[in-house]
Amino acid sequence: MPRMSDTMEEGNILAWHKKVGDDVKVGDVLAEVETDKATMDLESFYDGTLLYIGVEKGTIAVNAILAVIGKKGEDYKSALEAAGAPAAGQTPAADASSNPQPVTEAAPAPLAAPPVAAPPVAADSHIKASPLAKAMAKEEGIDLQKMTGSGDLGRIIKRDVEAALQQKTSPQTAPAKPAAAAPIAPAPVFNISPGGAAYEDKPLSQMRKTIARRLAESKFSAPHFYMTMAIDMSKAVSARAAMNAVAPSKLSFNDLVVKAVAMALRKHPVVNSSWTGDAIRQNHQIHIGVAVAVAEGLLVPVIRYADIKTLTQINAEVQYLAQRAKERKLQPEEMQGNTFTISNLGMFGVDEFTAIINPPDSCILAVGGITEQAVVREGKIEIGHIMKVTLSCDHRVVDGASGAQFLQTLKGLLEEPVRMLV
Repeated sequence: MPRMSDTMEEGNILAWHKKVGDDVKVGDVLAEVETDKATMDLESFYDGTLLYIGVEKGTIAVNAILAVIGKKGEDYKSALEAAGAPAAGQTPAADASSNPQPVTEAAPAPLAAPPVAAPPVAADSHIKASPLAKAMAKEEGIDLQKMTGSGDLGRIIKRDVEAALQQKTSPQTAPAKPAAAAPIAPAPVFNISPGGAAYEDKPLSQMRKTIARRLAESKFSAPHFYMTMAIDMSKAVSARAAMNAVAPSKLSFNDLVVKAVAMALRKHPVVNSSWTGDAIRQNHQIHIGVAVAVAEGLLVPVIRYADIKTLTQINAEVQYLAQRAKERKLQPEEMQGNTFTISNLGMFGVDEFTAIINPPDSCILAVGGITEQAVVREGKIEIGHIMKVTLSCDHRVVDGASGAQFLQTLKGLLEEPVRMLV
């Protein structure tokens, strides 16, 4: 199994386009493989006959034996045994987790309404009476079996014994009727189940596995710190409207952010750096990763040399790569080499948020939406268009002052966008 991306640890075989016994040539598509970043065609590196398939469907580690190509009729079993691969006909079974069975939770039985009063029972040990009532009855010689209780569920309580005692000591008095038991309302039923499956376990895609692994490594290995800045985008709003009047395609605010970030990185190279373990690598080229949400998770296509590209070029490239990301057609080289990443959730109505650094970067910028707010300009209150950005920094590489200076430069560029044109 070849490594088909720089972060790939295993592949997921989705389908084979060749079967055992087929002739193959260099460049023929053997199988469809889901990597951590995309679904790709696995091409043959050799001419020959497909003699053996190690995994029909499911996951396989990088460098594990996936298939054997050789001469027709060639004995390959000894080589498989030496490599520790299963013999022909013993391909691993599909993981049971790929076809999860929903777990059904039985609906709770309806609660029956409690009886108003319980009939007398034969055995004294099973008489429903409070301990105090039992003690009083024993002391006064009152037979509880002949009594009807007025407590909950027909339980004999103190007042019932006292009434029986009064009746016993006053024989000339007409026997008093026992107190009527108050009707007990049935207990309300809260946990009503609609039936059906209580939950379903969905298998992890290769992309989701990699997102979980890499971001967990980033969050728990890189000491993050965060700083937020509010940027007045009023002039950017006007400038974008003027540019879109003549631009070949509609520029977005995200395009302006990408361009401004790239220019700010040129002035603050420490923010465009990476931690290598025994050195800080200061990147001389500026490649901006732009996070794109897809159904399976998150992909980060890279805009290379963003600082020297025009807004129109950035716009066209972002749109092209975002569409390929959503179609799962991005190639590994289109998602590698980022030196800084931008994550923009403003289009979803998010005001501000913090993001986890995308390795190998030392910083990521979380961009919120633009909202109308009251601002003070030259002592007057006016309506401004405010956008909040939060810079997440790896403190091993970037200090607070360096991050703050970068944000100041970014703020200046976006608040006076004409500076991005010179």
